[in-house]
Amino acid sequence: MALHRLTSVTMGVPNVEETAAYYADFGLQRGDESGLQIWFSTRDGGRQLRIVPAATRRLVDLHVGVDDADDLDRAAGNLRNLGIEVERGPGWISAVEKVTGTRAYLEIAGRLTQDTVTPTPYNGPGRTERPDTRAPGILREDRVAPRKLGHAVMGSTDPQTTEAFFVSGLGFKISDRIKGAGTFMRCSTDHHNVLVLGAPVSFLHHTSWQVDDVDDVGRGAATMLEDHPERHVWGLGRHYGGSNFFWYLKDPAGNFSEYYSDMDCIVDDQLWTPQDLEGARGLFSWGPPPPPSFIHPDDLAAMMTGAHTGP
Repeated sequence: MALHRLTSVTMGVPNVEETAAYYADFGLQRGDESGLQIWFSTRDGGRQLRIVPAATRRLVDLHVGVDDADDLDRAAGNLRNLGIEVERGPGWISAVEKVTGTRAYLEIAGRLTQDTVTPTPYNGPGRTERPDTRAPGILREDRVAPRKLGHAVMGSTDPQTTEAFFVSGLGFKISDRIKGAGTFMRCSTDHHNVLVLGAPVSFLHHTSWQVDDVDDVGRGAATMLEDHPERHVWGLGRHYGGSNFFWYLKDPAGNFSEYYSDMDCIVDDQLWTPQDLEGARGLFSWGPPPPPSFIHPDDLAAMMTGAHTGP
């Protein structure tokens, strides 16, 4: 596909430094700082999270990698056909999704290649992949550090219009839908890079970060919760849409952050059939049920009235 990866996101929050300290604990590498903005990097993806000041928590922008200028031309034409103004620079275009106010950038960028790691060995019925040794997940002592940014989830008061911006405008593809609630969309071979949910106010629901395996999902969450049990939101579990293991935590601004592993990858579009997921399948395959605050975050009413300044 012309689009090949979610390069980075910019998160706007009222409390930049407090939120930045959380993402350093989460395992992202704090880097460039200019004024009040702070960049964070992943092990494989480079600079992938920027935190900036904002009156309410929101997805300020996202960057998507493309291969060449023809990809930019195609997307620019599609956006203009939707009546959306396009800005252009050397090697990039940008446009604002009018419902959420999020600015999207398409930029010519190299494709992300991740080094192949040795698959985690698992013993099972009639299968001994790990003879005479303990499971590596309990022997690891290093701090969990996410490999890459996986996806962002955003609430929209007009999800159909927001979906059209990403699909008909930018060129994202639909992977699955949550019936009556939202749409999983991809700009890479990952099952989803953006999920748009219907909501009473536009906001950033969560960002999701890839780790090596389910052990690192659990290890990362356990470390985050050791001195801060109030960070727990939902997990451990396994989604149906995307199939990934998950654990969700909450940052000081009220955004959720997710450790994930084992996401579905759609390499051949012709072999994948999108589904309309209903009921529990729209949220998870197994695990504890999601708390009400995951579906309707506690600060939504405050954001709707403009009173929100943090959780």
